[in-house]
Formats: sequence, C-alpha cells, structure tokens
Amino acid sequence: MTAAARGDRDAFERLYRAHATGLFPALWRLAGGDRGRAEDWLQDAFVQAWGRLDQLKDPAAFPAWIQRLAINVALSDRRRAGFRVASEAPDAAAPEPPWPGADLDLERAIATLPDRARQVFVLFHLCDLGHAEIAERMAVEVGTSKAQLHRARTILKEKLT
Repeated sequence: MTAAARGDRDAFERLYRAHATGLFPALWRLAGGDRGRAEDWLQDAFVQAWGRLDQLKDPAAFPAWIQRLAINVALSDRRRAGFRVASEAPDAAAPEPPWPGADLDLERAIATLPDRARQVFVLFHLCDLGHAEIAERMAVEVGTSKAQLHRARTILKEKLT
C-alpha cells in the first residue's frame, strides 16, 4: 500500500486485483444486476482511491476504506442520476450474477427487490453497515432504513419459500 501511495502503478494494480473481486458483488447488487453500472462504479472508486491514497494513514484500513469509497460512489451516482434499474419493472427478468457459485434463486430475488429495500439489504447484510450509517449515506431516517430492511426480508422470504 505504501508503494502505491508513492505512485507505484504496479503496486496499485495489485491492490486493485486483491480487492476488486470482493467489492464487485455488492456493487452489482446495488445496481440491481446491471453489470456495466457496477463495473463503472468499481472503476470510479479505484480512480478516486488512486488520487487519495496519501490520505490513508493506516494501510490495514484499506479494505474498509475502499469499500466505503465504492459504496459512496454508487449511492452518489444513484442520487445524481435518479438511477432506476430495469428489474423494478414488474415483468423484468432477474439478471444472473456474473460470478460462479452464486445461489441463483437468492441473487435473482435480491435483484428484483424494490430499489430502496435492496440498497438497505445490501448495505446492512453484505457491507456490514449499521442503520445509522445507512441512513446517513442514503439521506433517510434510521427508521426508514429499518423499515426497508424489514420489507426486503419479508419479500425475500416470500420469494424463496
């Protein structure tokens, strides 16, 4: 990490390869299965990270830092563009995850959740954020975050039983 912070592109590429694969599934889910959008967010997060690596004082904090950055890129883009996913249409086919070994029924069910419920579900269960942080990042009340998580769980339970 320190070499990357000094401008070593090869070191930064190693950071990218070590962390991008782990970040992509959460971004893909936040994008409602839109692979291109998730890839754009991932790339944007790493471009921003490249310019800010000198701000990160503890190299061990990089995984959490890049995850926060990637989530912020995704949520910011969604707010700015008023982004809506195709899976919100009632007759839209759920996308298939682009990584091997995924539980397709679960992934399809997550992808077809209503937008806010999916965002909260992904941030809470897959990104390990608490309701206060989710509420702050999504610019909603904590109660809204809790209600959306309950909604997501209820819908998933119905779809998967």
